[in-house]
Amino acid sequence: MQVLIVDDEPLARSRLRTLLASCGSPAVAVAAEAAGASQAMELIANGDFDAVFLDVQMPGMDGVALARALRAAGRTPAIVFVTAHAQHAVAAFEVEAVDYLTKPVRLERLQSALEKVRKRRLAAGDADPEILLIQDRGRTERVPLPEVLYFKAELKYVTVRTAARSYILDASLSDLEERHSAYFLRIHRNALVARKAVRALEKHYDPEEGEGWAVRLNGIDELLAVSRRQLSAVRDAISA
Repeated sequence: MQVLIVDDEPLARSRLRTLLASCGSPAVAVAAEAAGASQAMELIANGDFDAVFLDVQMPGMDGVALARALRAAGRTPAIVFVTAHAQHAVAAFEVEAVDYLTKPVRLERLQSALEKVRKRRLAAGDADPEILLIQDRGRTERVPLPEVLYFKAELKYVTVRTAARSYILDASLSDLEERHSAYFLRIHRNALVARKAVRALEKHYDPEEGEGWAVRLNGIDELLAVSRRQLSAVRDAISA
C-alpha cells in the first residue's frame, strides 16, 4: 500500500511515518511526504498512491479543500484525515473520507483506518489478492500467493515459506486464514499450508507432542505437524 503523508508540521509527519512503519499487515510504504496542498497536488498528479493521510488545518488550502480539489480532478486515492480538531469530522465525511483520526494518533486506530483503506481497494478491484506484500530489510517484497507453501506462527511474527526462501511477516495467522482460506488449510494452531502443496499425510513423532501426524509438502523436505483437531480436515483435503 503506497501512502502519501500531508502535514505542515515535520514532527507530525515523522510520528505518523513511524506509526505506519509499525503496521506490517497490510504492508505499508510511505512513498512520499508533503508540507502543503500545492506540493501534495503535484505529487498525486505524478504518482500512484493508494491512500493520503491528510492534515485538515494547513496554511493556504486546507485539507478539506484539497480533498474536494482531488475529487474534482478525478484523483481518487483513499483519504484519511489526521487532525487535532474533531469539529472538522462532518466536513471530512462530506468529501467521502475513508476515516478520520485525531492527534495524537493511536496505533490501534491507525490500523483500523488502514483496514478500511484495504477493503475499499478490494471493493474497487485495485488490490491484487494474489500478491502478498512483505517488508524485508527496508524494502517491500511482492510475493505471489501461489508460491507460498505455508505460514507458521512463531512468537510475535509469522514465517512465510516458499520453495526458494523464508520471509518474516508481522501479521496474525487467523487474519491470514480468513483472507486466504481458498488457498490455505489450517493444520495446527500455529500453521496454515497451501492446499495445492500437500503431498502426503504420514505418521510422525514430535518430541513435544509425541506420536501424531504430519504433512509433507511439495518443494521442501520439512514436515509440519498436524493437530488431532485438524486431522479430519486434512484427510478430507487430501482426498479431494
